[in-house]
Amino acid sequence: LRRPRDTSITAVSTAEIDPGKPRVEEISAGGLRWVNIEHPGAAERAWLEEHFDFHDLDYEDVFSRNQRPKVDTYDDYLFVVLHFPVFDKTVGRLNAAELDVFVGPDFLITLPNSELPPLEYLFERVRSREALRDDIFSKGPGYLLYRIVDDCVDASFPMLRKIGNKLERLEDAIFEGDSEKIVRDISDAKQEIITFRKVVRPQRAALADLERTKRYIPEDLEIYFDDINDAGERVWDMLENYKEVIVALEETNESILSHRVNDILRVLTAISVIVLPLTLIASIFGMNVGLPGGGDPETGSDIHFWVVVGIMLAILLAMVGYFRKRRWL
Repeated sequence: LRRPRDTSITAVSTAEIDPGKPRVEEISAGGLRWVNIEHPGAAERAWLEEHFDFHDLDYEDVFSRNQRPKVDTYDDYLFVVLHFPVFDKTVGRLNAAELDVFVGPDFLITLPNSELPPLEYLFERVRSREALRDDIFSKGPGYLLYRIVDDCVDASFPMLRKIGNKLERLEDAIFEGDSEKIVRDISDAKQEIITFRKVVRPQRAALADLERTKRYIPEDLEIYFDDINDAGERVWDMLENYKEVIVALEETNESILSHRVNDILRVLTAISVIVLPLTLIASIFGMNVGLPGGGDPETGSDIHFWVVVGIMLAILLAMVGYFRKRRWL
C-alpha cells in the first residue's frame, strides 16, 4: 500500500482550487491523514486508485451503492461499510446513508454516498479547532474511526425521540375522535419505523464485528467500540418497542372505527325495525279493499284515519321504549 505523505497542514477541498479536480477534502495532523470524499464518482475513484492500492472488489463495493454493512480486514488496511438513517427533508422520509471507510496505519478515508450530518459536523470541527484535531489525531486512526461511528450512531437517538413523540400524539388523537384522519399518520409512522429497522438490523452484526476487530484498534479502545455496540442495541430495543406500540395503536384505531360503524348500523337497524310495522299498517289500510267492520279508506269517516295514526304512534313509542330499555338505542 502506498502511504500518503505525512504533513501537519490542514488542506481544503481540491475542487475549491480547481473545479475540474476530484472533490477531495483532507485534514492532516500528527502523522494521521483524514480524507473525506462525499458522493464519490469516476474522478474520485481515479484519485483513489492513483494514491492508494485498495482491492478492486472494495472499489466495486464503494461505487455499487448497494452494499450490506460489513467489516473486511486486509493485511494493509481495514474496509468498513456502515449504514445510518438520515431524514430526507425533500420527501419527508427516512433514508439509509451508506458510509464506506478505509482505515490504514496512518490514514482514514470516509466516503459517504449521501449527506451525513454527523460526519460533516465532526469534520468541520476537527478542521477548525486545532486542539480537538491534535487530541483526536494523536490517538491514531482507530480512535478517529470510533469518534466517527459513535457520532453517527448517537445521531439516531434524536430521530427516535421524534418518532416516540409522534406516537404519543397519535395516541391522543385516536381518543379525541380523529380516528379517520390519523389513518394516514399511523401509516407514515409505521413506514418510518420499518425503514429504521431495515437500516439498523444488518448494522448490528457489523458493529459487533468492528468491536472484535484488532487491526488498527488498540486494546484500550475495545471498551469504546463496546459502547458503540451497546448504543446500537439500545437503538434496536427502542425500535422493537416502537414497533409494538404502532401495531397496538393501529389495532386500537381500527377497533374504534369498527365500534363507530357498529353504532351507526345499530341505529339504522333500530330505525328500520321501528318503521317496518308502521309501513306494514300503512300498506294494509292503503289497499282498496274493505276495512274490518265494513268500511274502506275512501268512504269511511275521518275517525278511521286518526285511529290508524294513533295505533302507529303507540307502536312507535312502545318499540322506542323497549329498545331504550334493552340499551339498543
